[in-house]
Amino acid sequence: MKRTLLVALALSLTSFAATAKVTQAEADKLKTTLTPVGAERAANKDGTIPKWEGGLTKPPACFKPGGWYCDPFTTDKPKFTITKANLDQYKAYLTDGQRALFAKYGDSYKMNVYQTRRTGAFPDFVYEATAKNAVTAETGGGGEAISGAVLGIPFPIPKTGNEPIWNHKFRYRGIGIDRWNVQAAVTTGGDANITKIREQVKFLYDTKGITPEQLNNVGIYFMQTVTSPPRLAGTITLVHETMDQVKEARRAWQYNPGQRRLRRAPNVGYDNPGTGADGLRTNDQTDTFNGATDRYTWKIMGKKEMYMPYNSYVLHSDKVKYKDIIKKSHINQDLPRYELHRVWVVEANVKAGTTHIYKKRMFYIDEDTWQILAVDNYDSRLILWRVQESHTVMAYDKPFANPVLESVYDLQSGRYLVQAMNNEESESVEKDFDVAFYDPSNVSKQASK
Repeated sequence: MKRTLLVALALSLTSFAATAKVTQAEADKLKTTLTPVGAERAANKDGTIPKWEGGLTKPPACFKPGGWYCDPFTTDKPKFTITKANLDQYKAYLTDGQRALFAKYGDSYKMNVYQTRRTGAFPDFVYEATAKNAVTAETGGGGEAISGAVLGIPFPIPKTGNEPIWNHKFRYRGIGIDRWNVQAAVTTGGDANITKIREQVKFLYDTKGITPEQLNNVGIYFMQTVTSPPRLAGTITLVHETMDQVKEARRAWQYNPGQRRLRRAPNVGYDNPGTGADGLRTNDQTDTFNGATDRYTWKIMGKKEMYMPYNSYVLHSDKVKYKDIIKKSHINQDLPRYELHRVWVVEANVKAGTTHIYKKRMFYIDEDTWQILAVDNYDSRLILWRVQESHTVMAYDKPFANPVLESVYDLQSGRYLVQAMNNEESESVEKDFDVAFYDPSNVSKQASK
């Protein structure tokens, strides 16, 4: 019995031990063979993925400061179009989910593939912080705690499966953002139930000059307010995203206008249904993936060259209306742009003793921006269930990558959800919110006005 207890204790301590940091010699590669955030600088063997030359950091002539992110690649034409007829020629570069969409909707589904443009970029101070994080950042608590990192990408040279997910969650997106997130839950007939949500986010982690200790265990403050439809209008979700989720889980509250009270909401997370999504996404599918990772084991499967949604300026255009995007079975595939990019492939499987409606998930994470670009979600029978894509643009005046449409296709029901659209609203604005704005007492006061 004593030996059993000692073994159990050793295993417990091992699961909470910090991961090893990379050596300075490894970190120095961020100045040579790797980009400042850990991507491969070089082109691929046949040149279809070019070398990284600093990304897109100069706004095109069509851009007006504070205005819409116009397309800098208007002269680009598709190199080729993938259809059901020629799928076999390209299937090695597609996810299982993308291939499944061709199988289900092959008469209308297609992918226009353009030349690869490695637009991914961040400010120099993010690169400097990333170089420091490389040798100081570590995870603990079985991967659920992060320490020694601030401002930059936490793990530019990832060693464990949790680390690319942390990189996605804390990729640089400015000091804060005030944006519209328009969702459309689409029926099998192509009708859409629209939900309009205002999101106000403070990325405390991305504050210049802040130290990890000064974060007080909170990396992101998030507030979401539903403005329509009337049955949901006034619903508020408030989240304080913690850095050490073993020490303290995500803090979350919800305000229900009918009850006129802000209540703690421990169900805001994991596989609980997302607001206004008609059951087509879970809470942790906002921003492609967010929140705790403790219900899964995570494994890096390596890197692959794959056709991913990228530089989606046409899809994001303020000249495109929601009705132009939302079609029967899937979005209007004339609008998205796909390119060949290298992605980190991470496999997540539900841990024994825990539950989630997705038993297995495959994540495809852009090497240049650490944005999750695609996810395949499998049900309890390990049958492919829901397929996600994240369409992004480079906010070239900042710079950082910004999601402009996220899709969730339910292969079993034939329905789908799009979210993060703002084509008919105002453009997203970088904004520095005060931490006090996210105090529950302040939110209650503002909500009751």
